[in-house]
Amino acid sequence: MSSSNRAWQIPQPGNISHNLKLVNADRPTAESLGKSELLIEVAAVGINPHDYKVVEMGGVSRTMVSYPRSPGLDYSGRVLAVGRKVDDVAVGDRVFGRMDPARPGSLAEHIMVPHEGVTVLPESVSLLHAGGAATAALAAYQSIAPYVKPGDRVFLNGGSGGVGTFAIQIAKALGCHVTVSCSTAKVPLCEDLGADEVVDYRATSVMDRLHAAGKVFSLIADYVGGSPADLFAGCNDLLVSKPSRGHFIYVGGGMNAEAGFGMWAGTALPSFLGGSKFKWETQVTRNSREDLARIAEWMREGRVRVVVDSVFGFEEVPAAFGRLKEGHASGKIIISVRPEE
Repeated sequence: MSSSNRAWQIPQPGNISHNLKLVNADRPTAESLGKSELLIEVAAVGINPHDYKVVEMGGVSRTMVSYPRSPGLDYSGRVLAVGRKVDDVAVGDRVFGRMDPARPGSLAEHIMVPHEGVTVLPESVSLLHAGGAATAALAAYQSIAPYVKPGDRVFLNGGSGGVGTFAIQIAKALGCHVTVSCSTAKVPLCEDLGADEVVDYRATSVMDRLHAAGKVFSLIADYVGGSPADLFAGCNDLLVSKPSRGHFIYVGGGMNAEAGFGMWAGTALPSFLGGSKFKWETQVTRNSREDLARIAEWMREGRVRVVVDSVFGFEEVPAAFGRLKEGHASGKIIISVRPEE
């Protein structure tokens, strides 16, 4: 067996596109596995904003991760070895999953992964597509499932990105009525994924459309951040308060000064001065075998699929990050590490 293990690494904090290097790193071995770890031969890796935002934070990132560092959270591949406490995944299984953000990343030919972040992949789903699933699907699931029941109405702000495309499908799988925002060009995609109502933010005011619907939403999940700036402030007129209280969940994206002020005003001021009656809840994605298994089952049933924006070869990782940083991807950007036979 070859000891080669090509990996993309960034030696120090800085611009990821300029500093990434393809190196021959130490290959992890079965003997070095912890009791709750697996050794994976990587087939594909999906990239996420987290992968570059952390290393581009500068020196402060050293308090969060170590260098040199391979970026990447998501992966798919085949199991080469398992730790002694892993009993639900076997050598040879096709799997997909998510790294612990504090660990070395997934952009390598062989990786050691935590048991809590991996599940078996249905045979009907390609390893290539599955490589882009875990982080976005978990973020979507964990921002919706705890807060809704069948028949609830939800508004998903930003339906065409990596998380949003999963969120539409997951909300529908959970039995919700889905209203979503996106740009003109992405309307057909959101409709195809099952959205009941699509608000084209280039053609109309998102807030006007939501206010016209009234206090009907059990959940507002924001996958954009900063646009519309008054989304959280409008919750008093959009979220239901009975029989159960509605939720505003902030998942990610940028935030401009106007939106930041709106968050502060909504949380700090009393409602009669424009403050929100609802909490600003920030969702932090966590690894969960149980959640991944449910997502995998929906994938097997054809109710959830990975929307692929583009695929890059393993030697093209800097270009893939260039595409990601443009901020206009429809679905996931995936790196093909080892083509499926």
